[in-house]
Amino acid sequence: MGALSELRDLVLRGSRVIPARLLTVRFARSGGPGGQNVNKVETKVDLRLDLEGTAVVLGERDVHRIRTAWPNRLDADGCLQVVCDEHRSQSRNLETALQRMTEMLDSALAPKKRRRPTKPTRGSVERRLASKRQRSEAKQRRRRPDE
Repeated sequence: MGALSELRDLVLRGSRVIPARLLTVRFARSGGPGGQNVNKVETKVDLRLDLEGTAVVLGERDVHRIRTAWPNRLDADGCLQVVCDEHRSQSRNLETALQRMTEMLDSALAPKKRRRPTKPTRGSVERRLASKRQRSEAKQRRRRPDE
């Protein structure tokens, strides 16, 4: 299993690092095209991150944010899971899984932008009212004239 030596720390935004010891990697045979390679080589990568252990690095609040952002990616043990079997080589699948895991963590931990309530511009209000008048007039023209 040469791919295990390629397991590396996850470097997140804000120069936070999740050590490789918190990651678990399993390999399996992948389905799909690939000829005999599919039946012989375990190229599918199942990467899991122990969220309990990351609480020491990230803090309980950030671990909670990760859990709420990716509830469908948690396994029964509460580990964050990424599966990759796109490529025909184990090392490329591992690298893709590590990259996806990093992107998922970055997106969950990114600060949410606050929405600033704004007023509509005068021009947009005037355009809206003008189009309402036009629709109203068109509907009035369709009516029968009063006798």
